[in-house]
Amino acid sequence: MPSTVPTPPVSPPTPVTPPSGRLVLLRHGETEWSLSGRHTGRTDLPLTAHGEELAVAAGKLLDDYRFTLALCSPMQRTRRTAELAGLDPELDDDLLEWDYGAYEGLTTSQIRDGLGWDWTVFAHGVPAGQTPGETVEEVAARGSRVVRRVLPALADGDVVLVGHGHALRVLASVFLRQEPRMGAQLLLDAGSVCVLQYDREQPAIRVWNQGPRLPRSEQA
Repeated sequence: MPSTVPTPPVSPPTPVTPPSGRLVLLRHGETEWSLSGRHTGRTDLPLTAHGEELAVAAGKLLDDYRFTLALCSPMQRTRRTAELAGLDPELDDDLLEWDYGAYEGLTTSQIRDGLGWDWTVFAHGVPAGQTPGETVEEVAARGSRVVRRVLPALADGDVVLVGHGHALRVLASVFLRQEPRMGAQLLLDAGSVCVLQYDREQPAIRVWNQGPRLPRSEQA
């Protein structure tokens, strides 16, 4: 069951003049829980050694960008990723990962075994646990606030957001003016970079899930 009654997602405004800047999304590097597919919301884990390598590689992909604004989730895995990628971001709580409530630390297989049916976080949400949990609409509302914050900066140049897999997938759906559950169809691997921008008045994907090599299979 979802943690709260779903509310309609709040779409960001459509700019009068489409900004020319690019919105870059960087997912944090690998952690022990992301490697094993455990849902990692508010548990503050460090990067693995490979996760640090991924963060450095992501920074090389960003060499040609000159960001007018950089924002980052306050978790150590995102802050360390930003540091290794050569970024000096402001912290923004709206970039925190999905609050998984009672499903924190569990894999999708473990959750499905307990429920006896094919649960997904995008379709079914989470129950409250040690934290309240969030619906996809609540994650989308946070993403919408971030998009509203960055739109003026995109008029002056590029913006980078350093965050988490599920939350960035929902944020991208919001930016694209799509239903937030579309994020279920946007795979995003640890340490990967995405680039969103406006094509005339239409928000669009320039690059998605770009990493140093073809991604490994990663099932939560």
